[in-house]
Amino acid sequence: MKTYKQITLEMIQKDIRYLELLSHDFPNLAAASTEIINLEAILNLPKGTEHFLADLHGEYEAFQHVLRNASGAIKRKVNEIFGNNLREMEKKELCTLIYYPEQKLQLVKEVEKDLVDWYVITLNQLVKVCQNVSSKYTRSKVRKALPEEFSYIIQELLHESPMDPNKQAYINVIIRTIIETRRADDFIIALCNLIQRLTIDSLHILGDIFDRGPGPHIIMDTLCNYHNFDIQWGNHDILWMGAASGNDCCIANVLRLAMRYGNLPALEDGYGINLLPLATFAMEAYANDPCEYFAPKIAPESSSYNDKTLRLISQMHKAITIIQFKLEAAAIRRHPEFDMNSRLLLHHIDFKRKVFQLDGKDYEMRDCLFPTIDPENPYQLTEEEEEIVQKLHKSFTGSEKLRKHMKCIFRYGCMYNVCNSNLLFHASMPMNADGTLKEVDILGKKYKGEALLKRVGQLIRTAYFAEEDNSEKAFARDFIWYLWCGKNSPAFDKSKMATFERYFLTDKETHKEVKGYYYTLRDREDICDMILDEFGVEGEHRHIINGHVPVKAVKGEKTMLDALEPALDALTKGMENGDDAEACLNAMCEAAREGVEFTKTIRATKGRASYLGDRSIGHQDPGATSATITLEAIRDFYLENK
Repeated sequence: MKTYKQITLEMIQKDIRYLELLSHDFPNLAAASTEIINLEAILNLPKGTEHFLADLHGEYEAFQHVLRNASGAIKRKVNEIFGNNLREMEKKELCTLIYYPEQKLQLVKEVEKDLVDWYVITLNQLVKVCQNVSSKYTRSKVRKALPEEFSYIIQELLHESPMDPNKQAYINVIIRTIIETRRADDFIIALCNLIQRLTIDSLHILGDIFDRGPGPHIIMDTLCNYHNFDIQWGNHDILWMGAASGNDCCIANVLRLAMRYGNLPALEDGYGINLLPLATFAMEAYANDPCEYFAPKIAPESSSYNDKTLRLISQMHKAITIIQFKLEAAAIRRHPEFDMNSRLLLHHIDFKRKVFQLDGKDYEMRDCLFPTIDPENPYQLTEEEEEIVQKLHKSFTGSEKLRKHMKCIFRYGCMYNVCNSNLLFHASMPMNADGTLKEVDILGKKYKGEALLKRVGQLIRTAYFAEEDNSEKAFARDFIWYLWCGKNSPAFDKSKMATFERYFLTDKETHKEVKGYYYTLRDREDICDMILDEFGVEGEHRHIINGHVPVKAVKGEKTMLDALEPALDALTKGMENGDDAEACLNAMCEAAREGVEFTKTIRATKGRASYLGDRSIGHQDPGATSATITLEAIRDFYLENK
């Protein structure tokens, strides 16, 4: 029975305030019934395509490409529409045009002899695609998405069928006139952009827009102008939000990660952060320090920096790292409730013996040059460091571009979202070993599950938006940093963040970060059901969708490595045995195919397939399959052209 047929007098009396408000928009029976009819009809339209993306990490080029092709959805639409009516190459050409219309048009003009004929064919094809992707929406919604310049013409083309003999001439004249008035290029670009927009109804970003990549600011510029999206804050997003809120620990971490990956343009060009004071200080303080373990992690072939610049970045990297440890020590001491005294590590350095002492054990140090650390007071900032911190603080909090992007990320983001029977959050849900939700103490009150994420989200907003006289603001600002690296943080949920250990200690056992129980318990159906119930997620096909997925993989985890590693071993063995090139390449491909067969027998633990759990057994891994096809193509090309 329809909901509106279940309305009782008691319900009306209870909701009288809402009804009074509704009466302003729907003053009579006709208006109300029209709206009911409209809403009921909309509910029975096919569901629009939802696009889920996670862990962008500042890689704007990949992000923009995925948006343009809708993760392959546009290609699938083209295949459905044209099937065997177009050759595979023609369908690929059409898809490329839709993804990159401006660039593709330039290439077409260079090689196409009969451009008018190409325009006619292409415009008809694009109209068909546009009709298909718009069919899920009401005319009103499509109309609002149309480019103003061509709105009327596109409406006419979308809602008229070329199969109707009475309209065929009408449509042909429209297309011919577009070409004759030299607006074909602009019209094609407008249609392609419209197809991209209509293909994705809603975009969900499951955290970590920011991190090591070169263009988080470019991603944010794109999102600020996107038609329908939401963000579930990730740990790196929260770190930048903390930096924008004025937390100096967060600022230092943001800078350290930027130096670690040589990502200065995002700071300087993207957000106007003044790095000159830090650079000047680093050159003087670390002039005699090779800083070899602080060299930025940049592939030589992709680096645009010369040796002198790389040396400077290494010095800046070490300088801000030491400053970070000192700032974090102050935060830890301000908040004993964070229970992070174990992360106070500088005083464990034996500067005379050049070892790290902990629990009566000596650990070898790979770097013992600390010109800015006073052994008697290792956590004290020098006067120069204090000045650097003040200048960086002013630069981050005063950045207009960063302020604009933070307003966007706050407006469209939160810690979690429930949408279409899906629970979306970035990283973790703090849990106990027995599978129950873990209670986390915040300002003397315990929170767990949904209440925890709501309280965390509230504090993040308090840190950024609240006035300075707000009693919670100082705590909230420090709590954002805790969310970055605290063991009970739903954005982190590990035993520690081993930053110091990874930089300075040779013993890799000290580098380990033990994950919280959620990361293993989430593979159990009963645990997932319990969490979904906690957040009130209903539906027969409900899901938890996480970001924060590890990208490292080894053989045996049902990835492309299960094909690539045996292929490399076979190739190497053949070369060592003195086999000819053909034999080596054939052995390589055979080993890869065997690797693909092997993936059918194992459970996926990485990537999207990992969500299937045991159901992934019996199916070959797509990554391993594609890697094998690539290797076979390389072999065939070599043999054909040797």
